[in-house]
Amino acid sequence: MLLYLRLLKESFAFAMNALRNNKLRTMLSLLGVTIGIFSIIAVLAAVDSLDKKIKSDLSTLDKNTMYLKSQSFGPSDIPRWKRDQFPEVNYEEFQYLKSNLNNVENLCYQYFMFSRESVKYEGKTVSDLNVVPVTYEFADIQRMEINNGRFFNEAESNAAAGVIVLGYNVAEGLFDNVDPIGKSVRIYGQNVKVIGVTKKKGQSMGLGDSDDDSVFLPVNFLRRLYGDNSKNFLPVIVIKPEKDIDIEALKSEIKQKLRAYRGVKEGEVDNFFLDILSGFTDLIDTFIGSLKMGGWIISGFSLLVGGFGIANIMFVSVKERTNLIGIQKSLGAKNKFILFQFLFEAIILCLIGGIIGLFLVWIIAAMLTKVLDFEFILSFSNILLGTSISAIIGLIAGILPAISASKLDPVEAIRTGM
Repeated sequence: MLLYLRLLKESFAFAMNALRNNKLRTMLSLLGVTIGIFSIIAVLAAVDSLDKKIKSDLSTLDKNTMYLKSQSFGPSDIPRWKRDQFPEVNYEEFQYLKSNLNNVENLCYQYFMFSRESVKYEGKTVSDLNVVPVTYEFADIQRMEINNGRFFNEAESNAAAGVIVLGYNVAEGLFDNVDPIGKSVRIYGQNVKVIGVTKKKGQSMGLGDSDDDSVFLPVNFLRRLYGDNSKNFLPVIVIKPEKDIDIEALKSEIKQKLRAYRGVKEGEVDNFFLDILSGFTDLIDTFIGSLKMGGWIISGFSLLVGGFGIANIMFVSVKERTNLIGIQKSLGAKNKFILFQFLFEAIILCLIGGIIGLFLVWIIAAMLTKVLDFEFILSFSNILLGTSISAIIGLIAGILPAISASKLDPVEAIRTGM
């Protein structure tokens, strides 16, 4: 054990000596490994950070949450002309399903808006906002977190009350440090009373806009203003199933009841779409996997170049130290000692390149986290992965030079070195 520790110490000394004596050559050789490790870990760190943020945004929703609507969010076998003829889900159907469905924890009625709006308070205006018209059940389904005030209740929701819940950034933009609860703001040309402000969540990477830049209104307030047939929104019924139930059975029940309510005949296709959130999360996982694979492929070329560079510098190192190898072997050094000496040196050189690459990722991640409203994470697993890849590249790149050094004849090595 002590022998290998001494061997590691000497190999590290040789590696550092190579860096000092041949700075340009060594740094150019390490550049490929550094760029390769930087590319892989930077991509993995960015993808992991994106994945964590998306999962965090969606964590408030049950993955079995269903969306009933007239349009499909994904590919469909139904022709476009036929889909365009599907009727919108309406408020009466929402009330019917709420009264007649089993194994459902809650339902809400919501408009997905196609336009952005502005909210005004006295001389201040916050523009380009996402408006979320919903029934009161939305707060439970979405697990809304309120920082100040409250969400609107059942009576306000049913009565189309002129009340509004502001996103955190919207409240900051309109009121600064003033308490907004009870104040009157203007939207859609109407005065509405602020009753709540959401808790700050940060930039959204999941479904839709961040709550911070959104405002929440009773859906009946919009229905009273524009009716049910405006082209500026898509009506949706959001269904939250009870836990540990048969999801497929619930889907069949929803489809059967809505088909019967709409009078869809047997043999005709459903004139609505029922999507489950888990399908969206599966799509995200596939997308994340594709990004990671792309990062590995692109970075692999840099690692390949870096490996050849390390192999080249190790062959040069063997040639420069041929005389020293001959002397070591003449004094009793075994082939295994010479082999491990050069192998450790190659691994140490690659580890140095890998550490530089990891350090660059850490610096850039810290800078981007400060500049953007998004947390970039360099996880321990990615650090361990980068270090392991560096060591493996060093092992592969150094094995042939190390074997050639270990097989040198001591007499010929000394004579050649002289």
